[in-house]
Order: sequence, then structure tokens, then C-alpha cells
Amino acid sequence: MSARLIAIESADDPEIAEFRNIRERDLTGRENRFIAEGTVVLRMLAEASHGDTGFSAEKVLLLKNRVEGVSDILERLPADVPVYVAEAAVLDQIVGFHLHRGVLALGRRSAGSGDLIDRLPVKSLVLVGCGISNHDNAGSMFRNAAAFKADAILLDETSCDPLYRKAMRVSVGSVLSVPYQRSGAALDILTRLAEQDFAIWTLSPRGETDIRAIPPSYRMALVVGTEGEGLPEAVLSRFRSARIPQSEGLDSLNVATATGIALFQMSSAARLI
Repeated sequence: MSARLIAIESADDPEIAEFRNIRERDLTGRENRFIAEGTVVLRMLAEASHGDTGFSAEKVLLLKNRVEGVSDILERLPADVPVYVAEAAVLDQIVGFHLHRGVLALGRRSAGSGDLIDRLPVKSLVLVGCGISNHDNAGSMFRNAAAFKADAILLDETSCDPLYRKAMRVSVGSVLSVPYQRSGAALDILTRLAEQDFAIWTLSPRGETDIRAIPPSYRMALVVGTEGEGLPEAVLSRFRSARIPQSEGLDSLNVATATGIALFQMSSAARLI
């Protein structure tokens, strides 16, 4: 292991340029590259690097005193992935703030192989996000999808990038394990799903059907919208709607909470088939 570690003595070292000023780089984007932060996400990235997931690790940057604690994860990374190590003062200068976790990796997502909808299995549960602009919510949606075994997440073009560092962290790395696609208009996505025989259910506090009464189907899609505004009327008026029963006087549940409840119920219904 020691032969693989590369000491970084200066924040200006060109070998770790991709890790500099992380927050500013988060805002400008990395063109299919992303930062994996924390032990759990690094472990997920290491596992993803060995499968046909489309994700791979390029390099790792660690706080010196974290090396031993993640040594088993480093062993799972491909042998050609460099591991850089720095003291706390240097690491903080590199990233631009105090990084108490001390574990970072640079990953890459390769170009997808065709339309994800065409590759969905015969029996499928998918989550569709329309205008999901909050990165915490996006990350929670991926975590919920992984927990309740959704086959994919489809995000419209107005939704935020789930590869954003905070979304990745909140998802506890589930962005790396749940197949997803982010492109196109919401109505186009839903039309494609309808053509593929998906039973499409929009989620709204004013939904016509109690979420517990959704009948089981081989192919089901749950559609959720952004905080506050929810789903646009063009979507709600075209597809069936469901609601989660809740106390009177409460406007709605957070989309992350609502997604978890609804996916649990729909995955339970799917198991009845």
C-alpha cells in the first residue's frame, strides 16, 4: 500500500488540480466528472469501478491520518488509480475549506449506451423527477430508489445534476448504483414510458387515488415535482394522480419524504404480481 501513496506538499501541485476550490467547481460543473466525498461514497465508487456501471475512479485525495481507515477500500480500486495524501493544512488549502471527512475522489461517468428506457426490464419500477432543483432532495430520491429497489430514475432537463457533490453525498453513493438518465422534457419522458406500457402515477397532495390503492402492475412509474410548485398542470391533467394521506392543514410533505413513502408502497404492490 505505501508504494501506491503519493505525498502532496503544496496546494499548487498540478497532480491534484481537479480538487482545488471544490465549491466553485461544483457551480461550474465538471463535464461528466464528479467529486466523491466521504468513506461510504468512496466505497461505492470503488465497487462501481469494477462493474459495468459507467462509473470509474480517476484519483483519490486523502487526509494523511485517514489512510489506514480506508485501506480496504483503496485495495478495491483499480491499480492504476493514484492515491494522493496530504496533511490537514495542505488539504484545506487545496479544497478551499476545512474538510473534516478527509476523503475525496475524482470520478468519471462515461457516455451512456443508448436510451435507458429501452433497456428497462419487463417488470420495472421507475422514479421520474420533474424540475427537481434541490440537491438534497435529488440525493434523497436516489437513496430512496436504492432502498426500495427502483430500476431507474429519469430526470427531466430542468432537474439538477445528481453528480453534484452534495447530491452524491446525501445519496450515500446511490447515484453510482441506481441507473439514471437526465435529459429531455418531462412530458416527452412520460409519453415514452406510456408507449412502453408503464402505468404512470403522478404524486400530488390533491391526487385522486390513495397511494395504498394503486393496483399492482408489471411496469409502474412514480412522477414527482419540485418543492412548492409541484408538478405542472400539463403533467397532472394527462396522467393518473395519487396522494399520500396526511393530517389536515399540512400543505404537503417534503419531496424526499414523499418519494420514500410512495416508492415503498408501489414496490410492495409490485411484489404482489
